[in-house]
Amino acid sequence: MKRALAESERDVLTGLVSTAGARAWLDAAGRDGFVQAMLVSLQRLQTVNLAYGKTGGDLALVEVAQRLSDFAWEELGPDALVARTGGADFILASAAPLPRARWHWLAEALGRAISRPMLVEGEAIRLQPRTALIRGLSGEPGADLLDRLDQASLELQRSPVRRILWADGSHPARGQSAASLEADLIGALHREEIAVLFQPQFDVATGALCGAEALARWEHPKFGRIGAETLFAIAERGDLVTQMTEHVATLALDAACAWPDTMRLSLNVTPEDFALGRFAETMRRLIGETRFSARRLTLEITERTLISDFDDCAAAIEDLALDGVRVALDDFGTGFSNFRALKALPLDALKVDRSLVRDIARDRRDRAIVTAMIAMARALGMSVVAEGVETEAQLAILQEEGCDTFQGFLRAGPVSAKDMAALAEFA
Repeated sequence: MKRALAESERDVLTGLVSTAGARAWLDAAGRDGFVQAMLVSLQRLQTVNLAYGKTGGDLALVEVAQRLSDFAWEELGPDALVARTGGADFILASAAPLPRARWHWLAEALGRAISRPMLVEGEAIRLQPRTALIRGLSGEPGADLLDRLDQASLELQRSPVRRILWADGSHPARGQSAASLEADLIGALHREEIAVLFQPQFDVATGALCGAEALARWEHPKFGRIGAETLFAIAERGDLVTQMTEHVATLALDAACAWPDTMRLSLNVTPEDFALGRFAETMRRLIGETRFSARRLTLEITERTLISDFDDCAAAIEDLALDGVRVALDDFGTGFSNFRALKALPLDALKVDRSLVRDIARDRRDRAIVTAMIAMARALGMSVVAEGVETEAQLAILQEEGCDTFQGFLRAGPVSAKDMAALAEFA
């Protein structure tokens, strides 16, 4: 479904696909057969505009757009449609034949991701979305599908409590109850259905394999692969986040113990990991149990994680840094750039998001932004990791600008622990 977009098919503010582009995408998907979509509406955006002005509202929209894009990439891959179709309305669509139950869970998980705190003029706010879902009819034009979603969204706005509604008017019908799915997850931890994939990372200058980022996946026997955001949304609902974090970290640390000492492991950290106040203690215990060198470990945090509780996050990070654990700031520059973090935290690296890397070979503004980020990192004594590198032209520019490490499909997508061990053997 990927194709080049005309300027009229790109939303100016967020960089997402516009309404015209969304209709064209949905038309093509409908002709090919299957399409499934959701309309995400931000009910309180007008309140943000009144409180902080249109600039504040625009910043919130940009942040939500980034969260949507990250979620779509994680859960659906690069071929999903992510569009802004109105002032506070966004579309997420897929041509993959996903079960109705999974599409509903994805909507719940996306709502969780969007509703995390965000900063507007230094204050933390939350935007709770309402989401209309639909399964397209065979050959249905994009305009008709969007109209049906709009009607469901209007019905949602009249409800004081409902957050998700199918466009056929049905109540949530996931095939399994939430309790059943949470029970599935408990069993999955013991049946080894929760796996860890590894996104290889390479040295920009030499091309040598230098590490990998661990990515959690649930290989559900009925619904297929479930990505990290949905997985942790289910875990949070079942009060299983701590068990999930320990399970994923242990698998990753165990696997990385067999890699050469020159290779690093990166683990993602969520806001929920810090919520209980024992994150540093837990990580130190897991490092000791697996006998993995703390100096080979990098924890990746996002600005969204820091917004939840900056002081607790900072304390845990500083504690682990004493053991030699490194810290990378992920997604910097894609939403609310929190320069406080650069000043207050013992950061070792900045990660350049794939959305900034995508057009650096053909857009001088994107290249200028990446150049500035690398220069700032250098001035602060930090290294730079670029995500989503897919072409030799992108890599050549990153090399010219002095980027240290890259990851992306140019060299390798996520691989299993077994395949990662094979790559590491020849590193």
